[in-house]
Amino acid sequence: MALASLAEMFYQTCSKKPERVGMMYKSGGSYQPITFGEMKKAVEKLAAGLASIGVKKGDKVILLSENRYEWAFSDYAILTNGAATVPVYPSLLPHQIKYIINHSDAQVVIVSNKDQFDKVREIEGELAQVKTIISMENVGASGEKYLRWSDLQTCGEGYLKDHPDYLENALKKITRDDLASIVYTSGTTGEPKGVMLTHGNFLSNVEAANHVLENEFGEEIFLSFLPLCHVFERMVGHFLANYISATIAYAESIDTVPQNLLEVRPTLMAAVPRFYEKVYARIQESLEDAPALRKKIFNWAVAVGKESLKYKSRGLEMPGGLKFKYNIADKLVFSKLKTRVGGRIKYFVSGGAPLNKEIGEFFTGAGLTILEGYGLTETSPVISVNRPKRFKFGTVGFPLENVEVKIAEDGEILARGPNVMKGYYKNEAATKEAIDPEGWFHTGDIGLFDEEGFLVITDRKKDIIVTAGGKNVAPQYIEGQLTNSRFIEQAVVIGDKRKFCSALIVPALEPLQKFAQEKGIAYSSTSQLLEHPEVIKLYEQEVAAVNKNLASYESIKKFALIEQPFTIESGELTPTLKIKRRVVEQKYADIIEKLYEDKPVHA
Repeated sequence: MALASLAEMFYQTCSKKPERVGMMYKSGGSYQPITFGEMKKAVEKLAAGLASIGVKKGDKVILLSENRYEWAFSDYAILTNGAATVPVYPSLLPHQIKYIINHSDAQVVIVSNKDQFDKVREIEGELAQVKTIISMENVGASGEKYLRWSDLQTCGEGYLKDHPDYLENALKKITRDDLASIVYTSGTTGEPKGVMLTHGNFLSNVEAANHVLENEFGEEIFLSFLPLCHVFERMVGHFLANYISATIAYAESIDTVPQNLLEVRPTLMAAVPRFYEKVYARIQESLEDAPALRKKIFNWAVAVGKESLKYKSRGLEMPGGLKFKYNIADKLVFSKLKTRVGGRIKYFVSGGAPLNKEIGEFFTGAGLTILEGYGLTETSPVISVNRPKRFKFGTVGFPLENVEVKIAEDGEILARGPNVMKGYYKNEAATKEAIDPEGWFHTGDIGLFDEEGFLVITDRKKDIIVTAGGKNVAPQYIEGQLTNSRFIEQAVVIGDKRKFCSALIVPALEPLQKFAQEKGIAYSSTSQLLEHPEVIKLYEQEVAAVNKNLASYESIKKFALIEQPFTIESGELTPTLKIKRRVVEQKYADIIEKLYEDKPVHA
């Protein structure tokens, strides 16, 4: 029988294997286990606690927290009551948080710690409808309006004594059509929109994703480090992981992921391309000073790995000779790479942005399979994904079994299925614009199906650059090629309505400083380093290497080196690390204008 709700899924999983470890969190220097049985009891208490303070079906509850087991418990407790979770990125500023709290009509706010609590306190006077603020940690607040996590559990215990049938009755009231979450898109332009996702939206995605991988699943350990506020991590590392009874281990932070990989030794992990790019860059860097023989062996192994993909990508056995070479490559090179990520990874899942083809081939050739998928917040999120035994890099695989995809006349990708959102909260006009009368969701992405039926994304519709000569240029692809260079941390391609394409390039400082040291370049500041002729020459070479594989109208004719990286805090990146092009172009307008003057400029 089909699951009626995400809450039912959670309790069902917990009841199946109560003794198995369902979650792990770092405390006192080591990972602490929580069994499924303990999870069930804790969430039931929290859910009853929320019911005792009046949280009911149809309500909205704000969840403002970093990744931690309490985030997961809170989400399931909110869902148990038929209320909707409104996740908020902990990186947001008070005025951004205020907009989401007020727009969502939430009356209850759950925060993780003092930092997040203080942000809410700062705007409290402008949150007319908020009745209760609950903190996971002790934040030193007193008053009727403030509740500690432990208080909520105590309230829940009392409520369960008075209402012994609470859980059974609560679950009966929830259907797949009920609202489960309002997820505010980070919005590269304008105010964020509240995406309404139902229990059925998420469950349809969980069930279809499970179908893709069900023959591969055993007793899995999932390392969760992408923000749970992001619908990609929430579906894959939270709901799907629970559905398959996996153990979820929470990374302490993005910075500790390399260490946590070794401690947890996960079998599954979801990440954005930037993660794989950084690991790849570190590997390339470690080879810089390696003896010639080691480099030769490494390059030979990579070539063998690439050759193996002809067979792996179709689920075929490698021929004997190649298998023999592959086993040697594995012993000499690949096994060491696998050890770096814990030694047990079955699959990495990549989403959120395009994965560079070369990087995908490198890892998968080495036996660390990356399955790249595609989706949006509005589609809960997965639309398509590469399969374990049928994949192709440079594509996002095939649509999920319950999702239809078609390409509109202008090249836009349209999707239809049970994963498509209910609409944008309190924004009928935007909903009508996004979902047409036939139920097709307009993704805003441009793409095509290749000759084998793989879906290929070329760019965001609104990001496409149309040069003064009328040529269409996809900036994301070129930016991906540029950041493949170990000397380039970030890049933004400019060129809309202009006679040629240019780029703003943020150098990767560590490799650049090493280069300067080797060349004997003296400098007293980063800006001075970026102006040095040898450095400019280096970046000219890196850009020229990318231009070799581009059409002349796509090639980067000029570039400027930018000292400050693009960050969330400075407003140039969304919380999911996407470039806010308009913000970047406004901030660096003077530098961009100089690029289009007749004289050369590189800084």
